[in-house]
Amino acid sequence: MRAAITDHPSQAERVKALTDRLEQGVKDLFESGRYAAYLNAMSKFHSYSANNLLLILLQCPHATQVAGYNTWKNDFGRNVRKNESGIKIFAPCPYKTFVEQDKLDPNTNCPVLDANGEPVSEWVLMKRQAYKIVTVFDVSQTEGRELPRLGVEELTGTVAYYQALSGAIEDLSPVPIHYKAPVSPSAKGCYSHLAQCVYVRPGMSQVQTIKTLLHEVSHAKLHALPVENGVITGLPEKDRRTREVEAESVAYVVCQHFGIDTSDYSFGYVAGWSRGRELEELRASLECIRVTAAELIDGIESRCPELFPKQPHRESKNRKPSLER
Repeated sequence: MRAAITDHPSQAERVKALTDRLEQGVKDLFESGRYAAYLNAMSKFHSYSANNLLLILLQCPHATQVAGYNTWKNDFGRNVRKNESGIKIFAPCPYKTFVEQDKLDPNTNCPVLDANGEPVSEWVLMKRQAYKIVTVFDVSQTEGRELPRLGVEELTGTVAYYQALSGAIEDLSPVPIHYKAPVSPSAKGCYSHLAQCVYVRPGMSQVQTIKTLLHEVSHAKLHALPVENGVITGLPEKDRRTREVEAESVAYVVCQHFGIDTSDYSFGYVAGWSRGRELEELRASLECIRVTAAELIDGIESRCPELFPKQPHRESKNRKPSLER
């Protein structure tokens, strides 16, 4: 009589182990020389105001890194491709002008009065702030020397149960999934708040496609904005950095659970979005990541019981998983 296996870790324990591995992998990358080189390159990009970020989003929804024509050429060794349409934003344009104002006593800070008791005026050179419209371009609109990166650009490899796994993820998605190239030429996928659907670039490897599906479905589950009459009516509760860290972390955990290693891609992706804050975003989002990953894992296993049996000791070692969806 075969004894029952009782030492299998619970799903919560397995998911925690995977998030711990993610945290350690990102920490190791933070401490590497590659991260320093990456930060040095990123420091050359300007920080934009909330108004400019909105302008960038409206004109180029999938922009990731923007800079002016000369900055791309001189600082990064990249050229803007011919016929690319630039993104218009406001740039500060300070100037100085003379302004007549009351003269103040340096000791009392009170107006200086003349013999008749009237305030004495003086001309003072003052700084004023104006703005002008300038043009910037996203990295996807440029070509040339590669920017320093933290991981691989794209995952490769096949998944033995690809059809069943991708089908289960599609079933679990709260919105339709279309295998169609996103608007941004550099994006592998995107969740469209306005269209309320997910786009995944066709023609990628099976490993990259599964990872991208999970990333974008995580966005749809966690970060969807309300839409009424074709207009987005709400604002994100979390900043973009946190949203990207959460989506990629969920994708990493689910992929690892099913034996698909995305470490080379996911560690760098999370570290890139966490720059300047060490592991702050990741740690603050761990519970959300664990809950969402567990929901997806449960959903996939329930839809593919022949592939991921709940009781592995009852299955024959020679049984081959079905590839039917």
